[in-house]
Order: sequence, then structure tokens, then C-alpha cells
Amino acid sequence: MSAVRTQWASPGCLHSPRFSTRSVKIAVCVKFPATIKTLLLKQSFALTRLLNPPHSLSMSFSSSSCMDGSYAEIVVVRHGETEWNADGRIQGHLDVALNEAGKQQAALVADRLSKEPKISAVYSSDLKRALVTAETIAAKCGGLEVITDPDLRERNLGELQGLVFREAAKLSPKAHKAFLSHRTDQDIPGGGESLDHLFQRCTSSLQRIGNKHKGERVVVVSHGGVIRSLYKRACPNGKSGGKVLNTSVNIFHLCDEEWTIKSWGDVSHLQQTGYLESGFGGDKTSG
Repeated sequence: MSAVRTQWASPGCLHSPRFSTRSVKIAVCVKFPATIKTLLLKQSFALTRLLNPPHSLSMSFSSSSCMDGSYAEIVVVRHGETEWNADGRIQGHLDVALNEAGKQQAALVADRLSKEPKISAVYSSDLKRALVTAETIAAKCGGLEVITDPDLRERNLGELQGLVFREAAKLSPKAHKAFLSHRTDQDIPGGGESLDHLFQRCTSSLQRIGNKHKGERVVVVSHGGVIRSLYKRACPNGKSGGKVLNTSVNIFHLCDEEWTIKSWGDVSHLQQTGYLESGFGGDKTSG
């Protein structure tokens, strides 16, 4: 008999079975044909989802070619909520503080991570909504020092920054049109970045962190737009990762240039607390 380890992940995306602290073991006879195994896995998934439904997630199975433990497990967390999130106002590079709900969310995710396998390092965007979230986690996980990296900042959205999103089309039509463009090389008027530039800088940052921390578990606190770019790097042909909620936990395994996702969009630490409702951002309108 063999065991299949399962973990919530986004559709179309691969993940590694290691560090499986919340996995479910399903006995599967190795003599079964592949079609029978697939059926059993699908039935098991349905039962597991019924007993412990995720927050709008689905599951996929994969294995990684990097099986000797020489990879980094990177726990990527979105910052806590801000007043601008709650108001639907675009932040981008503007330095907005956490609101009270965001501080509570940060405390809850910090408490959760402190009870999981050891964290070796904490990295963060240098914008204070991410940095304060990271500092809360670092203090709870052994008093670690937070390492800041501007490459983990949210996308610079130029003229749109500071505007309420629903009013942006009227107040800054050219920037709004550029923002909604399907061209990934489209800059935003007013010094804003293209999606290609955002992708390059944030994936390069995570790759550097992964190369430095092989065999370790580290936390990276960043922003919705950044995390969506990281998802795209790990799952270039997968479906959309959906909305990235405040303080959601997204676990990546980096083995050299190979990226896989172990879990995605986990906000179980916010269940039953009154802080699950997320403000604006984390999706295609992230900012």
C-alpha cells in the first residue's frame, strides 16, 4: 500500500508533498490501474472537502523532482487590512498603516505560524502595512529580525494611487484604461509599473530568498498584486489564483528554478474570529 498526501491548492497548480503538517493520508493500492487511482483520489477529495471545506479553494496533486530536501519552504503572507482596503482606495506604493482589524489579523496569523514548524527568517516589503504584519509574526516566532526588501512592494500604480477604485475611470481615465489593459507590458501613467516589471522584480526577490534558505522554512510578507505574480510564476498555465485575502497563507516550495505551491489562500486562522471579511485588493484590482 502507498499513501497519497493531499493539501489544499489552487486549480491547475502543482504542489510538493513535503512539510505536510496538515495533510490527509489516503491508502491507495499500487496495483490499481491509473484510472482507478484517479477515481479514488477524486472521491477522497470530495469527502475531505465535505468534512473540512477550504475558503473557496480546490485541490490538485503533484510531485516534485526535488526529493532530497534541498529546497526552501516559503510561507508568503499578505499584509493585514488597512483603512484604504476597507474603503476601496488604491494604495500601490503609498505607505498606509494597518487598521485595527489588520492588527488583529496580523496577531492571529502570527500565533498560527508560531505553532507550526520553525521559522528561520522573516522577510517583508518595506511598506509599513506589510512591515508591521511581518514584525508581529517575527516577534511571535522567536524574536526574529525582519529583513526588508523593496522588491516585495506592491505594484506602483502611478496616477491611480490614492483614488477610490470606483471613481478612477472618471478621475484618471488614461491610467484606468492602462490598468485594465490585457497587455502585460503596459505601464501606468504617472510612473506606474507594468505587470511584466512587477513580475520580474518580485519573482527575482523570492528566488534570491529561496536560494539563500534551502532546507529552511521562511516567511515573506507582501501584497496582493505581488502574491498573484508569484502564483503566476509557479503556475504559468494554471487558472487564476483568485482573490488573495488579508493575512492569507500561501506556501511555496523553491528547488533551484523549480517552483511549486503546497497550499494557497489559507485563512483558517481567521475563521470564527470576526476578521475574515477582507477589504479591497488582492485580486485583479489589487493595489
